[in-house]
This record gives sequence, C-alpha cells and structure tokens, in this order.
Amino acid sequence: MKRVASHALGCKVNQYESEAIAELFAEKGYEIVNIDEAADIYIINTCTVTNFGDKKSRQLIRKVKRQNPDSVVAAIGCYAQTAPEEIKKIDGVNLIIGTKGRRDIVELVESYVPEMGVVCTVGEIAREREFEHLSINKLADRTRAYLKIQDGCSQFCSYCIIPYARGPIRSRDPKDIVQEVHTLAKNGFKEIILTGIHVASYGKDLKDTTLLDVIRQVQDTEGIERIRFSSMEPGLITEDFTRELSQMDKVCGHFHLSLQSGCDRTLKRMNRKYDTAGYMQAVELLRKYFPDVALTTDIIAGFPGETDEDFEESLRFAERVGFSKIHAFPYSPKRGTPAAVMQGQLPNAVKNERTARLIKLSDRMGNEFIEGFIGRTMPVLFEQEIDKNVYEGYTHNYIRVIAKSESDMKNVIAPVEIIKAENDMAEGRITEL
Repeated sequence: MKRVASHALGCKVNQYESEAIAELFAEKGYEIVNIDEAADIYIINTCTVTNFGDKKSRQLIRKVKRQNPDSVVAAIGCYAQTAPEEIKKIDGVNLIIGTKGRRDIVELVESYVPEMGVVCTVGEIAREREFEHLSINKLADRTRAYLKIQDGCSQFCSYCIIPYARGPIRSRDPKDIVQEVHTLAKNGFKEIILTGIHVASYGKDLKDTTLLDVIRQVQDTEGIERIRFSSMEPGLITEDFTRELSQMDKVCGHFHLSLQSGCDRTLKRMNRKYDTAGYMQAVELLRKYFPDVALTTDIIAGFPGETDEDFEESLRFAERVGFSKIHAFPYSPKRGTPAAVMQGQLPNAVKNERTARLIKLSDRMGNEFIEGFIGRTMPVLFEQEIDKNVYEGYTHNYIRVIAKSESDMKNVIAPVEIIKAENDMAEGRITEL
C-alpha cells in the first residue's frame, strides 16, 4: 500500500481542501500519513497570502523531498497558482497544479514518471466560473467540521493577492452542501463552520439561492446543533439578514467580522468596501439580535501611509467596538499587490510596536468579555480531554471553557456554570449531565 501525506499551509479553506484530497487517495486504497513521515507521495497545499507564506511553502517542498528522494511531490494551491515558474525552480517538485483541477490529482500522480520532469497544469484562474467539487465525509478526532461553500474573491483589497490566486467568486451547489451536511451529521458532528474565501459573496453568482437559504437548510439538519461562520463582511449584516439569523436557534452568537483598520483613511487606501460608520452599524445590529454576541476580528498594523494619528484612531475604534479577540498582524508587503509599491512603507519596528499594542488591548478586552459571564450557566460543546478528567470546549459565543468530569465529555454538550476567567479562557463547573 502506497503512503500519501496531504498537508495544508495557511487558511481553513486550504485545510479543508487538503483533507478532501486525502480522502480521494484513501478511496483508492492509499494509506494516509503525517507530513513528517516517510511517504511515497506528498501533496503540499501552498499559501501565498504573504511572502513568508511563499517561503514556508518552498521550505516544506524541499523538506519532504529530503525525507524520501524517490517520492512524488505535488505543489498545489495559491502559491502554485500565482508563481508556477518560481516553484519549478525548487529542487524536488514534480507536479504543480494550482487552485483548480485538484479533483484529478490521484490520476495525475499515478500517471507521473520521473522522465516527465516537472509537470505543470496551472491554468488561467481569472476565467474560472465553476465551483470545484471537493468534499469531506470523514474527519478524525474532531467535534467541529469545516464545510467549504464558496471559492474566489472579487473584492481586490489593495494588500491582498487572493483574488489573483483564487479567481472570481464561485458558489457551491446548495444540494451538494446539504448532502455533505447530512453526511457529517451521520458521522456524529454537532457543529458546522461554513467557510470559503469570501463567504459573504455566496450566491451572488447563482440565480435562485442565497447564503440565508443555505443556513436555513443546515439549521433543518437533524443532528447538527451549532452553526458558525469563518468570517463575515460588515456589508452583509443588514437588519433583515441579522433578524432572520437570530430566529435560527442553531446559529451561534459569535461573528468574526472583518475590520483590518479602524481608521477611514486607512480603509480607503486598503480598498475596503466599508467605513467605520458602516462597520459600527453592523456591530449594533449584531448586539441587538444576539445579546451575548462575541465579536472577533483581524487588524493590520502599520499599513503603508498609516500615521501615528491613524493608528491611534484605529486603536480607539477597536476599543469602542469591544472585541472579544483581535487577531493583530504587522503589515507584510506582498509582491504583485498595489499596497506593496505604495509610498509610506513603515519600518518593522513601528509595525511590531503597533501590533503589540493591539494584542495588549485584545487580551484586556477578551478577559473583560469572559468576566461578564461569571455566574452564568451556558451550554458548552466539549471537544477534548486536556488532562485527566479535565475537558475543554466552547460556549455558543466562543468562550473557551475547561471543566472537570469523571464522565467522557468529548462531543457532549452540557450546561456549565462559569466560575472564573483567566488567560483568555474560563473555568467552569458542569451542573448536570
């Protein structure tokens, strides 16, 4: 039996795709192994969101070839799509596939012989209009399942390479989505996370379905208890949309609402499609319909041209929103994007200092958020045992909770009294089983 390692760098979409590819090989009788093990075939799902992502992809390709010089190494994904000629120069790569045509990967690998040299199947992604069907039926040791419903992005933010790597928006057939949801439910998963490159765009390329339609169908699936979203855009959060969501009892009170900057001048240079007033309107709607809502976000520190005043404005806005967590990143120039050649590139020291201040604010607001629930009893979906008789799980609004139990709590939803908040998590007491 041949051994295959399918590994993703970068985002949750990449991780979903790599697991789906592993299933394609498993269905043909291959043994699936870890990326650090000796394998006959290595599938590297590359990331190109930053230049560092490119570097990590190159390093991993070289590493796996050293593990088995006779292996077939396939580079797929975003970096492969945007820089196939660059990847061809890496010692050890055999196949370059990009972000489409991955359903044929087993056949491509099986037909490959060393005499073929480096085989590249990368095509023009900007013309792609069909959602590539990749699905997952089995997920080992998980209680939450990611479900990819959309691919591509047409936003063209000035710092982002992804529209060039993934192409225009393509929505997955709703019947296909429902079928996978039912399969996941039968396999015991209680929580579904709807993910994609730009989830808010779902349905815009379809005639008769919307994101709300898909959420309703997941809501109606027996066995699924929770629905989350990988990310949302402020423009999607209208009164009607939010009201309808709040009437679905499986939709969790946690939204990752993309921000990137709390300064309108910076948002304009980023080519984001909203301003802080519109963002705050979305925040107020979510708090109106989801009273215990947790709001998380991403913020880039030190974008080109960001002055001290701009950053202070962004920091104040983030504090005014009251996020439960900020994922803060120093701006990293990405070749091929407009922002990489903008005037006003800032020193790393400035970007790192601003990032540290955002993280400090995030830690404080996160603890304050959790402290607000001390004394409350909330349902927790336990995911894993982290110590003997100590289990870890999450509330519907994404508070990480640890609690003791002599019973096996994995994949069990139980009421837990929140008794303590510390270090970005809560300690709880299970009140009944």
